[in-house]
Amino acid sequence: MKITFKLFASLTDYLPAQGREGNVAEIEVEPNASVSQIIESFGLPAKQVHLVLVNGRYIDPMQRQTQTLAEGDALAIWPPIAGG
Repeated sequence: MKITFKLFASLTDYLPAQGREGNVAEIEVEPNASVSQIIESFGLPAKQVHLVLVNGRYIDPMQRQTQTLAEGDALAIWPPIAGG
């Protein structure tokens, strides 16, 4: 099934090459893939996965292994951000 995969800031480098410029790629994942499975399949460093949203809804770290995605969903991930 296809989902929209969005990575921001330093995580953009983990997107497929065609999605790096715009921070977004349409990707193919297994039906009912969990958020954690997708994160792991792209080799995202666990300490860099901070804010995770599915269709704009926050997914708590404890829910990421059980939260599944459906055709057309959007998964967006941000690293920790520091600033002042």
